Amino acid sequence: MAGKKYVDFAKKVEAGKVYPLKDAVALIKDSAGLTKFDASIDIAVRLNIDPRHADQQVRGTVLLPAGTGKKIRIAVFAKAEKAREAQDAGADIVGAEDLVKRVQEENFLDFDAVIATPDLMGQVGRIGKVLGPRGLMPNPKLGTVTMDVGKAVKELKAGRSEFKAEKAGIVQLSLGRASFSADQIETNVRAFLETLIKARPAGAKGTFIKSITLSTTMGPGIRLNPAEVETATGAEAA
Repeated sequence: MAGKKYVDFAKKVEAGKVYPLKDAVALIKDSAGLTKFDASIDIAVRLNIDPRHADQQVRGTVLLPAGTGKKIRIAVFAKAEKAREAQDAGADIVGAEDLVKRVQEENFLDFDAVIATPDLMGQVGRIGKVLGPRGLMPNPKLGTVTMDVGKAVKELKAGRSEFKAEKAGIVQLSLGRASFSADQIETNVRAFLETLIKARPAGAKGTFIKSITLSTTMGPGIRLNPAEVETATGAEAA
């Protein structure tokens, strides 16, 4: 049974209406009172693709200018100088064979993201069955297999997030917190949509973005106008 606050707020969201970005963000800010905690702001974009085909897969990373509002724990697989570089950049957990062994034997997974230097990927691969299903396996295409571990750590801490289209062609991402200002939310939305459009695969035909929905934790979805995407991001949506 929906609570009174939810019911009252849901009345403000017109069924079937698509909102300009600024109006949608104003509603998102208004929905912050639905929870006693700092709710997550999420975006779901339905794309005109079939990810089952190799030429229609969408995956990438975006650096959210306003950050994510989340504190993430980063594990780095590196040795010697690169291990020190990772520590200096703010990595929470740094190790090599010892960290691989800890994950294997203790099922240690007290981290939210993983970075590895290329020379250690052979060993990290031994725990791929553990990291992979949790979306933690380092990937050179996503910048998490790199010798520049310091830069990678700083970017993840600053708000670099990974996105990937699911089987139904939907991409979902957390864009921040309800406590963010309207400008911060809009900036993150634009940055994500611009990056998503640039990631359009060669096999995508016709209009790329079919629908965009913003929501907060436990809040109703608010649909954005896809036709505004080109104006909001400065990129082509179709």
